[in-house]
Amino acid sequence: MILKSLEVGPLCANCYIVGCEKGKTGMVIDPGGDAGRIISEIRNLGLQIKTIVLTHGHGDHIGAANELKAATDADIAIHADDISLMKDEGLCDMFGIECNPVNEPDILLNDGDILKIGELKFKVIHTPGHSRGGICLFGEGVLFSGDTLFNGSIGRTDLPRAGGDYNTIIKSIKTKLLTLDDATIVYPGHGPKTTIGAERRGNPFLT
Repeated sequence: MILKSLEVGPLCANCYIVGCEKGKTGMVIDPGGDAGRIISEIRNLGLQIKTIVLTHGHGDHIGAANELKAATDADIAIHADDISLMKDEGLCDMFGIECNPVNEPDILLNDGDILKIGELKFKVIHTPGHSRGGICLFGEGVLFSGDTLFNGSIGRTDLPRAGGDYNTIIKSIKTKLLTLDDATIVYPGHGPKTTIGAERRGNPFLT
């Protein structure tokens, strides 16, 4: 598996470029900004991007989605419950960032869906709590956790307008993510990577 992480946008979101070694097809997860850097890295990796996956609709994770789609002709995929967030300019104002509303998505993701990238397979896990339609992607021994689970922390839940709810996110993490193998590497929406085992043992929100 090809995996490249870029810190992008005004709130330093993690954007992930994931590709299959065989066939060189790929996807981009959470292109939050800096479209030129993302496109340049895609070209350096020699990938043909098929899908742009948005783990949720907050502005710091979608800022470069339109430009990336125009450059790659890839499909934009998001959970149906976060479509409204993709167009919420007021929410961007709350975060203090420029708003780049995303056009209508091409693919609506549901819990349990399987995304195929060449020979790679990733399961969609619906994890509401940070937003109503937040999702994680699990496969190939890794979890792309968006803003649901961080290294030593969890996604913020203090913005009801954005879909935040503390009890919901804790339930999502404990029932859907902590069931994964401890060795699973977690690539979050912000900050450094971690593992399920490390978060099970040491995350203060979960212990």
